[in-house]
This record gives sequence, C-alpha cells and structure tokens, in this order.
Amino acid sequence: MSTIAVIGLGAMGKAMAHNLVAAGHEVSVWNRSPQPVQELTAAGARPLGSVAQAFESGVVLSMLADDHAVAETFLESEVLAAARGALHVNLATVSTQLADRAAAFHAEHGVGYVAAPVFGRVAVAQAGQLQVLAAGTGDHIDRAQTFFDVIGARTWRLGDAPRQANVVKIIGNFLIASAIQSLSEAVSMAERSGVNSELLVDLLTSTLFQGPAYSSYGKLIATSTYQPAGFTTTLGRKDVGLALDVAADTGLRLPIGEVLRAVLDEALANGQAELDWSSIADLQRARDAT
Repeated sequence: MSTIAVIGLGAMGKAMAHNLVAAGHEVSVWNRSPQPVQELTAAGARPLGSVAQAFESGVVLSMLADDHAVAETFLESEVLAAARGALHVNLATVSTQLADRAAAFHAEHGVGYVAAPVFGRVAVAQAGQLQVLAAGTGDHIDRAQTFFDVIGARTWRLGDAPRQANVVKIIGNFLIASAIQSLSEAVSMAERSGVNSELLVDLLTSTLFQGPAYSSYGKLIATSTYQPAGFTTTLGRKDVGLALDVAADTGLRLPIGEVLRAVLDEALANGQAELDWSSIADLQRARDAT
C-alpha cells in the first residue's frame, strides 16, 4: 500500500480517486466544494484540511481546470514551502508557459514535478483505462508509476521537460476539436440530404474513420446529446486557444485552429458554455450557404 493525495475532485479527479481507494492505496483528498470529499470519505479516503497538508502524503495528484486554478493553488501560495522531497503530478491541461513556470517553481522548493495530462472522458477514467501522457525526470515518473498503473491503461513517457506532455495533450485536443467540426459538417450534409445521420456515423466509424474520437463524438452529434457534458465548450475553447499559442510560439500558423476558435467563440456567445463541446454541431446545422 502506498500513500497519495488527490487534489481536485471534479468528474475526472473523483473517478481517479475512487480507483486509487479501490486498489488499496491510502488516499487523502481535497476539493473546494465539500460534496465530493464527503463521497470519497465514505468510500475510504481521508479528508484534508488544506492543500499544503496533502504533501505530507509524499505524492500529490492534482486535476484542476486551467492555468489559473493551478497557479492559484500551487504557485501563488505557500503550499510548497514545507513540501521538500514530495512529488506533485499535475494532470491538468495547461499552457506551456504555465508548465515551465510550475517546473521552475517546484524545483526551487525541492519538490518533484511531473506533467501527466490524460486522454479519455469520464467513463474511461472510471474504468481506469486512461492514456497517461507523462513528462518529467525518469525517477519522478517511476515514483508515480504505481498510481498511473491504477488510473490508466498505458503511460506514455514523452520526455524530461514537463511541457512536452502538455504539448502532446494540446495537440490531441486540437485534433478532437477538428474531428468534431468535420463530423458536424458531415452530419449536417447528411441530414439536409435525407440521409439517416446515426447510420452515417455508424458506417463511417466502422470503416473509414475508426477510433474513439469519431465514434463517441459522432454518436453525440447524430443524436444531439450534449448533456451531461463530458467536456464543456468552455474547456474546448481554452484548449484550442492553447494550441494556437503553441503554434505562435513556434512560428506556425494553424488555419483550422483559427476556424475552430471562431466556431467555439460563437458557441459560447450562443449560451453553450456548459454543454458538451460537440454541441457546436447545432451551429453547423443552422448554417446556410448565403
């Protein structure tokens, strides 16, 4: 049995924490709102009074929403002051600028830092089948591997610099957004032509475009199922913005990225912020050629 703390008990973080408890690890948990903490406590986890206290466990996994949440929780407070020798594994999808800042800040305090964003929606997290994208020094990843083996099907070691994992995660989400927009256009063409969109998605994802991104989002689009949101439009817009930032930093232009940014901005203005980001399909359904 190993000890670990989990910070951030949204749908993904809560699923991971449950799996860690079920695997027999001694798990401590912290979250801003109390209900998920109460749920995990009932399952056998130990509630924490503060984020700083989490580092007493030695290894901390955090699953927070964005750059601001990570910075506010770990970089703009004193939580690392007494955490020397501990390891922080950040599973959030964050910018490369935040990744570099976090790596430097943790090193200054003698705290190990691994970036380990994941591929997989909530159901995949609940099944412990996430794809873990890990970057950091080899010994730090080795220290976290026991826990990665519980939450994920495979750990992909992507380099020594934490930012490398964040770049790969951003690329993956950029491609998912591209697939969603393409599927939206395909489905809207099918529907206006009298073709059954569910049958179309089944055909395409069984033949030309096999894979979870096309099959899962294709079904959501064909059936207009946008709640509960597996990944919100707000988060999708954030990640497309991160992709455009990475491209700009490396001297690239992303034409498709610019289209996706405009579409997601339109969806936000249309009140779709908390719907699944596949809801951009309804904007496409309403578009006319003129």
